[in-house]
Amino acid sequence: MNYGISDLSIIPVRKEPAERSEMVTQLLFGEHFEILEANENWSKVRLAFDNYEGWVDTKMITTIDASLFQSLNKELQVVANDTFNLVFQEQDYSNKLIVPGSSFPFCDLEKKSFQIADKNYFYQGKVSENSSAEHLRDSIIESALKYFNSPYLWGGRTPYGIDCSGLTQIVYKLNGIVLPRDASQQVLIGETLTFVEEAMPGDLAFFDNEEGRITHVGIIWDRHKIIHASGNVRIDNVDHQGIFNVDKKLYTHKLRVIKRIINL
Repeated sequence: MNYGISDLSIIPVRKEPAERSEMVTQLLFGEHFEILEANENWSKVRLAFDNYEGWVDTKMITTIDASLFQSLNKELQVVANDTFNLVFQEQDYSNKLIVPGSSFPFCDLEKKSFQIADKNYFYQGKVSENSSAEHLRDSIIESALKYFNSPYLWGGRTPYGIDCSGLTQIVYKLNGIVLPRDASQQVLIGETLTFVEEAMPGDLAFFDNEEGRITHVGIIWDRHKIIHASGNVRIDNVDHQGIFNVDKKLYTHKLRVIKRIINL
């Protein structure tokens, strides 16, 4: 089995090994993965962060060995926290524009340096670590608001385009918490709340379709406000019925359940 890491800002991950296949998620800079199978042009990968699987263009992969992959799995997660930032490669002084949630493996916080495979990088700006925060709920809301007005993009995980579960996953990653990729997976974890009035900032609200399938998720801001990606990342009203779109003046999503992921 082979392994890889993303040395590019954003890598599309597709459902099938073809350029025209739908994008199901994205690999961000510094995220590592297993290579499950490969053909001449495409590689099927499983992301280490959330175990999500899909196909990427083999030309975009930087390969690593098994020992480095295992070391990365044990490494403290340090991620880019600024909305946009540049990282600089030591060897040739080239730079790359990266997005929030990008990972900085083997990060030296004092020198502001990290490693991608055999390349040394430096960064500027703020990072987040996997450590408990005194004001975690406030931090989650602050992170979510960084994406305000970002366009909706199926499979997206960046300010350039993001889907509903991509928003919740990345916002939680910025605050040191790992969530699964899809809303239908995220709803399976956490403590179930009975009433909207019980919700606290940072709790997740899930919504279903007519068949009862979970199709949408958003982040509770307060008891009657939600941050979610629908057309764009926006703030709407929420109650026991669901999301009330403040622009359209109608309910757009039917509430199924509210889950508490963090016990603070």
